[in-house]
Amino acid sequence: MQAAPLRATARPAPSVTGALRAVEALLLGGGQRTARRNAWNSVLEDRRRASDRQEAQYVLEAAATRRPRAT
Repeated sequence: MQAAPLRATARPAPSVTGALRAVEALLLGGGQRTARRNAWNSVLEDRRRASDRQEAQYVLEAAATRRPRAT
């Protein structure tokens, strides 16, 4: 009785991102990873608020420079 032949399965090549995340998981505890993720989310939120402020400033300046209509 012979064993069935083994099939070679194609495994996807590891990505740089995946490798970095694996190293991060080994080196950093869960709390540090959570802290880094929270810090990054704060950065993204600050950028969004800055963009909103800039847009509001543009609208206010445009409204301030409009000439009133003659009646």
